[in-house]
Amino acid sequence: MAVDIIYETHSTTTDNEAGISTGWLPGRLSAKGHREARELGERRRGQDIAAVFTSDLRRSVETAHIAFPDGRPPIHQDVRLRECDYGRFNGQPSQLVAARRARHVDDPFPGGQSYRQVLAATDAFLQDLARDWDGRRVLLIAHTANQWALDCLLAGASLDDLLKAPFTWQPGWSYTLPSDRRSQSGEPSRSQA
Repeated sequence: MAVDIIYETHSTTTDNEAGISTGWLPGRLSAKGHREARELGERRRGQDIAAVFTSDLRRSVETAHIAFPDGRPPIHQDVRLRECDYGRFNGQPSQLVAARRARHVDDPFPGGQSYRQVLAATDAFLQDLARDWDGRRVLLIAHTANQWALDCLLAGASLDDLLKAPFTWQPGWSYTLPSDRRSQSGEPSRSQA
């Protein structure tokens, strides 16, 4: 069997609109973000989602609670779904962070972490998901770095290549997580949700 994963990024924040890379700072949804979160809930209702998993950063939690205000499906926070910690670059202009991304595949941002560390945290989360949610559909609401990690871990993409290309938003991604998947391996499946 497998876990059917629907992935969504958190909704637009005031930092996104200002061209700021929030990183491990909490962030706050903008008015546009509130609308997007409601639309996410409408888009995903009736899709037999067993649970929603979010990063524990405020912008992801806020997205989930606006999308599913009645707590159905149940919402779970997980620190392993956090955005990359840009260290001293948290809260800095997005262009500055984007220009440095490729340098931090393996080497952490000063005072932060590397994208490889995000990949490892996401992989650990997937191991638990495969064990505990086999045969079900779940929704993940997290960050750009986690979507790249899913592309690497479940679709065989190159982390180096992903970090060199601009992120392109879409209304969700779908992944299949095989229940017998071993850490950083497995039969990938990915499509637009």
